[in-house]
Amino acid sequence: MGSPLTWARYFLTKIRVSFAQSLRSYEVGDIKEKEIYDHVFKNVLKGRLTFKHMIKGTEMTPTFASQGETLLIRSLPRPSPRSVFVGDVVMLKDPQNPETKLVRRIAALEGEEMVSLSAEDEPFKLAPGTCWVLCDNESISPKESRDSRSFGPLPLSNIVGRAIYGTRSPVDHGFVVNSYNIH
Repeated sequence: MGSPLTWARYFLTKIRVSFAQSLRSYEVGDIKEKEIYDHVFKNVLKGRLTFKHMIKGTEMTPTFASQGETLLIRSLPRPSPRSVFVGDVVMLKDPQNPETKLVRRIAALEGEEMVSLSAEDEPFKLAPGTCWVLCDNESISPKESRDSRSFGPLPLSNIVGRAIYGTRSPVDHGFVVNSYNIH
């Protein structure tokens, strides 16, 4: 059932996430200033901190099965370099089609220098508020990958959440290996 302290932390986290989501909705013009508190209240009561996502495609193979693996995603209302880290498996809005959600691994964050194996490509630094995401399947060409090799640096605001648990079957499941930092 959980201790009262656990429930208090969960409830406070829901309030913080609800405020962040409501402010984001206000900033993009989805809601008016007068509607912010109603939106927060609705999110606290009905909103979820975690949700399921079914893997489609082979981009994250061998980490995840190409079809049918379900991930538990933890919402990240305001992703920043303090909340996502290199090595994290994240769900993001496809920059080329925002209705589509992709699962990729963060390879670099703002301020890091990107160097290509190709001598033709110039090194560059990632701009503030951006990251570089890659699929885990190394056999997929950059054109087919639908990651930063094809669409470039990704705004952190496109990150929806972090994968925390994966299930292939009732007997094959476990935590997702994320960043190598201990937080």
